[in-house]
Amino acid sequence: MASDLLRFILRQPHPDTGVAEGIFGAAYRLRDDPTTSEQDRAELRVLLSWLEANLAVPRRFNRSTSKGYYRRRTAGVSWLKSTASEHVAQMRELAAVLERSGIQVSQIRTDRPGYVIFEDDHQLVAEPFRGEPEGRKKTIKSGL
Repeated sequence: MASDLLRFILRQPHPDTGVAEGIFGAAYRLRDDPTTSEQDRAELRVLLSWLEANLAVPRRFNRSTSKGYYRRRTAGVSWLKSTASEHVAQMRELAAVLERSGIQVSQIRTDRPGYVIFEDDHQLVAEPFRGEPEGRKKTIKSGL
């Protein structure tokens, strides 16, 4: 497991996990919002397409292997490995577009994400340890 993991988050907690929501949902909403400038919408399309093509979508976001695990509350939180420099750069670009549109984004870092559910060369998904909603974290940047 990578010793240094990054996450780009919004201020409000996600309704399923109780932790701060990642930026993908906001990016898709902004891309599809007709009031967003065409320049920002085009940039979001390019960035999201790159991330969709270059970042695996894990099959699971919870540790349960019991029957019906896919109906259980999603508890996994996605983290980028700091060594995935291209992916981190793309996420920073995505965060910059959101910031230009008035959406506050923070970058947090941890070395203790929780119980690992999925891991590849660029990212991991982990269920946070009890009492540590997003692992042991520290905010790196607010207002990227």
